[in-house]
Amino acid sequence: MSFVDTLRQWDQAVTCVDVQDLTEALRIFLSIQEPNSKIYFNIGCLHLLNRDLDAAEKAFDCSIGKDEHLAVAFFQRGMTFYRMKRYEESLADFQQAFKALRGNQLIDYKALGLRYKLYACEVLLNMALSEAQLGNWEKAHINLVKALNYKTDAKLNIIDRALDSALKQKLFKPVEFPSKVLFKPNKHYVAELEKKDYLGKAKVVASVVPQDAFSGFAPLKPQVEDGPACPKEPEVLRALEGEPHTVLFKFVPETSDELAVVPGNIVFVLQKGADNWASVIFNERRGLVPYNYLERLEISLASKPNEGQGKSQPLSREPPTRPERIQGKHHSPIGNSSGDTEQDEQSTDNLCIVKVRFTFNFAVSVPLGSPSAILIEKISKKLNLPSTAITLSLTSEATEQSVITPSTEMESMWRGASGLRITLWCHANEHTDGTRQSEIHLVALHSYESSNPEDLNFHQGDTITLLSKVNQDWLEGQCSGATGIFPASFVEEVPVNDQSSE
Repeated sequence: MSFVDTLRQWDQAVTCVDVQDLTEALRIFLSIQEPNSKIYFNIGCLHLLNRDLDAAEKAFDCSIGKDEHLAVAFFQRGMTFYRMKRYEESLADFQQAFKALRGNQLIDYKALGLRYKLYACEVLLNMALSEAQLGNWEKAHINLVKALNYKTDAKLNIIDRALDSALKQKLFKPVEFPSKVLFKPNKHYVAELEKKDYLGKAKVVASVVPQDAFSGFAPLKPQVEDGPACPKEPEVLRALEGEPHTVLFKFVPETSDELAVVPGNIVFVLQKGADNWASVIFNERRGLVPYNYLERLEISLASKPNEGQGKSQPLSREPPTRPERIQGKHHSPIGNSSGDTEQDEQSTDNLCIVKVRFTFNFAVSVPLGSPSAILIEKISKKLNLPSTAITLSLTSEATEQSVITPSTEMESMWRGASGLRITLWCHANEHTDGTRQSEIHLVALHSYESSNPEDLNFHQGDTITLLSKVNQDWLEGQCSGATGIFPASFVEEVPVNDQSSE
């Protein structure tokens, strides 16, 4: 069986599990001729759901035989032995799973297609339970105490409860693998399974009959009388949102709300702001792109000469200067003529992009050679903080030599800007009364997990510190030491009285 056939059946079986058709999913998995370790793991999990422990044991044996470092397979086979009351074999598999963790606190299998995190403290808890079933309560207590060194805040309660039960020599519940959670094939490989038409459909380029669209081998037919005066707009073009533009230059984003594009991409402009930035859609993603990097594209059914338009100018080799973002400005829809769009364009040839590392990263543009007061004022407005509440430095640590003050020789600093770009560090100061700037705290209404590395994962009830607002649908925040973006609909702001009580 080829890799493509295996991938297709794997994807079909996972889809059956999603719609609760476990019997059909197991049949498809068993029909795969040369399963890998992940598919054998999925087969074992489905046998466990059907309470066929002997078949589950054989499937996990094959999974471990294909990949002897798959810790989660040892964990599942250990649970199979535990249900069969073969506690010595169960203890041995849990020990192998803990050994495969290699001293790490957890293993996140999301990159391999399994949305599950195997925690070392949970493996040690099951080891302690197997020892308790064998009557070795002292060893069980030792394993639970060891689990305290690997615990996380989310797993603290189950370890404490198990430790209390072990001290009373009472059995406790094991940590089990979640049901119906399986290894899924790589989504990029699955997307390539769809057939693609690389040739396309034939198109009439010349005909003696006006408006002839026939591309077969039959003789020409006379034109239909009383036909439509103008061809109808295709449904696909009518459904597109925004106005089509073609990208002239490569653009690399510097903030999370900007969109990466390359020359030749077709984007649809939704709104254009007075700061020369446009809100566009590309590949079902929405973001900001400099409007001077784009050129309007005329889409029509037939190639018509553009009357009243001059010849397009050849592209320059160097892209235009990145326009400065105006905070708080709403991007007006394309086609609206307002006074804001008639402002005189300022020269940006001498603008320097300053990348600022704060609790989150952002960038501002200032004229090259600006004094320290202008630079600090620019960054303080970006952070919505008074200029006296921040300190800028040339290094990550604010030392006496690296801190930027009114007496700092700015010329030497600007000479260090390579390619009109420079990186600075920003530190928030404390107020004169000893209190820090008030932070906006949010509470999670629902749990959120995403496979995107730039997203922030959290659980229901977690408290999140708001860092910035990306757009009306996405926010940037910090939770449990991690920073990322998340949907605004998943959280709500903590009332001011509750924040002050914290």
